Amino acid sequence: MSITVTTWSLEQTSPTDLLPAAAPEGDVRIVRAEVPSPEFSRFLYSAVGGDIHWLDRLSLSYEQWQEHLARPGVETWVAYDRGTPAGYVELDPQDDGVVEIVYFGLIPAFRGRRIGGHLLSYGTARAWDLADRWPDREPTKRVWLHTCSLDGDHAMTNYERRGFKLFDTKLSQEQEQPTPGPWPGGISPSGV
Repeated sequence: MSITVTTWSLEQTSPTDLLPAAAPEGDVRIVRAEVPSPEFSRFLYSAVGGDIHWLDRLSLSYEQWQEHLARPGVETWVAYDRGTPAGYVELDPQDDGVVEIVYFGLIPAFRGRRIGGHLLSYGTARAWDLADRWPDREPTKRVWLHTCSLDGDHAMTNYERRGFKLFDTKLSQEQEQPTPGPWPGGISPSGV
């Protein structure tokens, strides 16, 4: 069965565009995963995206994950709630001072706890100061991302509340696919 998917592209063009969310209560910390780890990154990708149709990276080999993660400037920032991974944001620097937030989201059990706004705020700030950690990169001039109608119910609202502005909308027809959950053959928390 074919479904219509709407993809929205959003951007910030100045660090002053960022409207940070308040930090959630409790012991929530955000830490950069500095050692490129295909196993950990694949865990985050499948745990966060397993119930919202993140499928594009599931077929990547270990070597492909390693190659991507080892690129200079690619960063993974992980939110931990009392020591447990709750979600992540992945930054991918591009040419001309552009940084894309390639992946962002929370593991289903951590959604609705006000962690997402904080993680997006923190990750966006790290996109803006990425060149401070990677001296060979030029300073960030633009941070962008895309989301789609398959993503979580609050994704678009969160991006807009953090100061991202819509710059493009596309419609596409895609084959409806079952969501695999956090691992192949696994059942997602929603039972799908």
